[in-house]
Amino acid sequence: MEMPLASLDPSIYREKSGDYISASFGAAPSPLSFVFLISITLRSEKSLKKDPISSRLQYSFFVAMAAEASQSTTEPTATPASISAAPVIPTTHWTQPQDNQGDDEEEEDNFDDGDSALGDDAASTTASLSASILEYRTLHGRTYHSLQGTADHWTPNDDAHLESMDCVHHLLTLLFDNKLYLAPIPEGPKKVLDIGCGTDVHPEAEVIGTDLSPIQPEWVPPNLKFEIDDCTQPWTYAENSQDFIHIRYLFGAIEKWDELYLQAYRACKPGGWVEVVDPSVNLRSDDGSVREGTAMYDWGRLFNEAATINKRTMSMVDDGKRLEDLKKAGFVNVQSRRFKLPATPWAKDDKMRQVGAFAQLAMEQDLDGYAMLLFTNALGWSPQQVTVYLARMRKEMRDMRMQPYFIVESVYGQKP
Repeated sequence: MEMPLASLDPSIYREKSGDYISASFGAAPSPLSFVFLISITLRSEKSLKKDPISSRLQYSFFVAMAAEASQSTTEPTATPASISAAPVIPTTHWTQPQDNQGDDEEEEDNFDDGDSALGDDAASTTASLSASILEYRTLHGRTYHSLQGTADHWTPNDDAHLESMDCVHHLLTLLFDNKLYLAPIPEGPKKVLDIGCGTDVHPEAEVIGTDLSPIQPEWVPPNLKFEIDDCTQPWTYAENSQDFIHIRYLFGAIEKWDELYLQAYRACKPGGWVEVVDPSVNLRSDDGSVREGTAMYDWGRLFNEAATINKRTMSMVDDGKRLEDLKKAGFVNVQSRRFKLPATPWAKDDKMRQVGAFAQLAMEQDLDGYAMLLFTNALGWSPQQVTVYLARMRKEMRDMRMQPYFIVESVYGQKP
């Protein structure tokens, strides 16, 4: 049965310059996931080539998509009309830590698909959505999360950026050989905490996804719930309560990573795993095409400079310190895996060319959203200066003579 895609408008994948000639989408439901069949026509310098891409795309926490399935038995979460039902952290959370009473009781050992629905709301310290959470900031025509608490993030929370993050989720899934994580967690985890993105790959688990804004899908698996939370504040999750904690793409948003790792260590069960995934913002090339004087060469330098001014860091991957940071937090069996991520579809390898195609889509879908707030607020640029610079970036990204790539790192460790 085909299902409509509410937020994935195929027109956004038709590049203005003609690089992307057409795109078509189809979707079919499986028990707790969606299968997307995507066909994208790419233009190279010499010829046109059509690449069919098929993959199992799990729910991403950043996907703003309400797929209406008439035969689904999954109950919807809160809609905008009934937003007060959405599970979120109460306003007092931003000033003092709280205990999650629902995590104190021992879990049943015989979890199965039928047990994966959410528990009693009364057993949680979460509360209904306060109006202040919805007081988004509007800057340069884009919306950003509210200034509740001390949370800070430099990217928008509107549809344009969510569509870009959907592409990021898909390209990372391709890059990781259709895996959502690389940590060797055992089968049948009961509690999964996803800081930055949600998943339904384990129907027997209770999965909690957190973010700063209520931007979640209206239809979700019964074992998945969302909470509006600031992960830089004291966590409300009970000690030794989570089998797996997944943290992805929070670069530039965290001031004290060591404190975040300590909180993750506290919440993780003995024997449980924590995985952190982030990219380097520096664009590289092995052939020298990303050279000094190009917009691509300046991309990482500008982001790192802006992050430093904001007392944040985007250099965790380049510094190579996360391996030791996780060990200092107490984790053992810590491993680091690094991947080249082509920023455009220049690679000859089919998989890497597909990854590059989605990376280019992700960036060009919202270059403005990635750069505007940081460059204007931190670097003091005018919006016009940002626009001119991004025009240079787009021109270089469409030049297949350039071979830019990012480095993506996954670091994971186990609590003894």
